[in-house]
Amino acid sequence: MNDRHDLQLLLKSGPPIVVVETADEQRFLQLLIQLATSASADAYRPLYRWTITDGLQRIDLDLEPQRHNSDPQEGLRHIRAVRKPGIYALLDFHPFLADPLNVRLLKDIAIEGQSRGLVLLLISHSIQLPAELESLSARFEMRLPGAAERHAIVQREIDSHAEEVGREVHVDPQALDLLIGTLGGLPHSDVERLARSAVRQDGAITADDVPAVMQAKYRLLNRGGVLGYEHDTASLADVAGFRGVKVWLQQRRLAFTHDPPPGLDPPKGILLIGVQGCGKSLAARAAAGALNVPLLRLDFGSLYDKYHGETERNLRDSLRTAETMSPCVLWLDEIEKGVATGHDESGTSRRVLGSLLTWMAESRSRVLLVATANDVAQLPPELVRKGRFDEIFFVDLPSPTQRADIFAIHLRRRGLDPETFDLPRLVTATDGFSGAEIEQAVVAALYAAHAVRQAPTARHLLAEVGRTRPLSVVMAERVASLRRWAKDRTVPAD
Repeated sequence: MNDRHDLQLLLKSGPPIVVVETADEQRFLQLLIQLATSASADAYRPLYRWTITDGLQRIDLDLEPQRHNSDPQEGLRHIRAVRKPGIYALLDFHPFLADPLNVRLLKDIAIEGQSRGLVLLLISHSIQLPAELESLSARFEMRLPGAAERHAIVQREIDSHAEEVGREVHVDPQALDLLIGTLGGLPHSDVERLARSAVRQDGAITADDVPAVMQAKYRLLNRGGVLGYEHDTASLADVAGFRGVKVWLQQRRLAFTHDPPPGLDPPKGILLIGVQGCGKSLAARAAAGALNVPLLRLDFGSLYDKYHGETERNLRDSLRTAETMSPCVLWLDEIEKGVATGHDESGTSRRVLGSLLTWMAESRSRVLLVATANDVAQLPPELVRKGRFDEIFFVDLPSPTQRADIFAIHLRRRGLDPETFDLPRLVTATDGFSGAEIEQAVVAALYAAHAVRQAPTARHLLAEVGRTRPLSVVMAERVASLRRWAKDRTVPAD
């Protein structure tokens, strides 16, 4: 089956109004022209296009446009007056569907046209059909290019550029496969444009082209700005501790990045609960780095909208974008802020939670959820029950060994040799500190040393540590309560 076959069946037997939402307007019109010109004599129907700029124009014979029919109502009145079969493609008619007169004219044409072989096609990037026309309509969705078609498109761009510059285009076979996979989920015109950009950027197809195409793909898919593309991921080596999470990721890497063997479902995701500043966000970044896939971050603050229904639509669009970007990691940061239902009088949070849970249960795409939460009291029971996430990890304050690793990581990152610092003494002094608090102590010590034109030493670090009151002291009761809750309910992250 293909688009041409499906559209031909729909035009023969479907309702008198066909709604087509597509960004590939010209490709769809070419498909219509092919169907019209290849029809047998007894099934032939003339094909017309209407636009507000040119009015009605017959396009199967390339005739001059009838600009006197450019007004929407005049165009519809003309179509209604015609008593012969015909196919009418109305381009970008969606703004005029708010006019009751236009809706009535469309309905009259649809009712009367069923007996004389007349079909109206409403073609636009997005169409909200009035309720009174729904029963008279059907929707047609163009298939997105498959792997073979995407390969053919990229190859055409390679051949075209080689002919233009008079030399062969260097193609890395592995990079070509990655590029073809990355272009998945996009319409034909976008695949063509991004492939052309990748080829002409440096006259070659290499591994360097893939990240740029991935970012361009994300920008095309996420015009709403709710979902963030995190360019900088991390590696597992950047994360001190988290041995349990690292083992979990390594065991599932092949099943996630490749088709899993029969009987083995791809991993759904993990929930990281724990003390603030102990590396949950860094672990989310490291998950994407370890799997070598894009990292998308869902900002629940941007998700919510004051208009009814818009918040849920934002969530659906974000999840759809994540599916199109798959394989990827979707980071739900501070998830409790988006799904807490305790004080939600409007019911929006409960609807958001319901939509998220439904997607988690039904989605079969390779999108690994990594959700982070600081306040378990706000998490609804439906989210934390067994089966929603593959595993719930508790991220505790770092152990002495982890604190030594954290100091070493942040010192090396700033060009300092950890061996020149008294790490055992620093580790003892930072008992109860989180990873974020240790990092800030390192940063502050560097500023203090720079201010007096001295090289940073353990003395500067100890001075900053002594001035810090860690969260485990300031919020001791809440930290203790969180630990008690997690003891028999979660798996240690380390």
